[in-house]
Amino acid sequence: MNAPAPPAETLRAALAGLLDGLPPRQAAQAVERLIASYRGATPTDAPILRDRADVAAYAAYRMPATFEAVRSALEAFAEAVPRWVPGAHTDVGGGTGAAAWAVSATWGGKRPVTVLDWAEPALALGREIAAADPALRDVRWQRSRIGAALTLESTDLITVSYVLNELTAPDRTALVDAAATAAQAVVIVEPGTPDGYARVIEARDRLIGAGFHVAAPCPHSAACPIAPGTDWCHFSARVSRSSLHRQVKGGSLPYEDEKFSYVAAARFPVTPAPSRVVRRPQIRKGQVLLDLCETEPSLHRTTVTKRHGDLYKAARDADWGDAWPPAP
Repeated sequence: MNAPAPPAETLRAALAGLLDGLPPRQAAQAVERLIASYRGATPTDAPILRDRADVAAYAAYRMPATFEAVRSALEAFAEAVPRWVPGAHTDVGGGTGAAAWAVSATWGGKRPVTVLDWAEPALALGREIAAADPALRDVRWQRSRIGAALTLESTDLITVSYVLNELTAPDRTALVDAAATAAQAVVIVEPGTPDGYARVIEARDRLIGAGFHVAAPCPHSAACPIAPGTDWCHFSARVSRSSLHRQVKGGSLPYEDEKFSYVAAARFPVTPAPSRVVRRPQIRKGQVLLDLCETEPSLHRTTVTKRHGDLYKAARDADWGDAWPPAP
């Protein structure tokens, strides 16, 4: 019997069929309009995704990037809690369910999953796409206004990905507080921009204030060592580019890099990385330069040379976002 395809491959195959019958230029125009809406500085009070054509175009374009960013954050979280596996999962503002796919890719198996979003077309399409994966066929797709009035049922894991940027400041605070009250673990992902990082830090502070321990990316639960306004912490996930990506963005590379900021935290004990690579490693002749966020907390550049033997080999293989040093 053939083994089931990994969730990433199953998702790509499901998304590939979404745009059948939709003229390529119409799909590209829908994506361009939706990108402009999502990049607006003022939070909207109406769903941005209006109908199936909108949702299909945007899911085909954005869902792979959201999936890869959330999966990267979840994998770092899983490394910090190696004996924990989530039972119930709630994805707040989950749209077509990219985070549900990412959780399934990280831990496997079936679990009760609820996806909350206020755009009914997104939920409907999410249900359609999820039918491709047996582990996700029983997901509950529930329409819900994401904001101060939101109430969340108790659950093991709550994910909030690319949602805080759509909310007003009071609604962001209410959502993070509601997640902290309802869940044992919370993972929040935002765009890897200075503003996205600022929203993540704001959420991180509220989670710590609610008694959570930061599991990733930070190696500590103290204040971020980055001086406000001087820099921002973000990471990168590689995403295979579809023909729709190439239409909208131009270029011929078969991939692009999704920049994201995140925090993963839990009420129970965690074992964060001793330090984390926070910039792309610089490989030079006989040495590798690693920019690290360390436990103290502090930011520090370390140089690993051939004299370090196996550690040097590990440094040459290290990637932006990895724990350092690698586990034995």
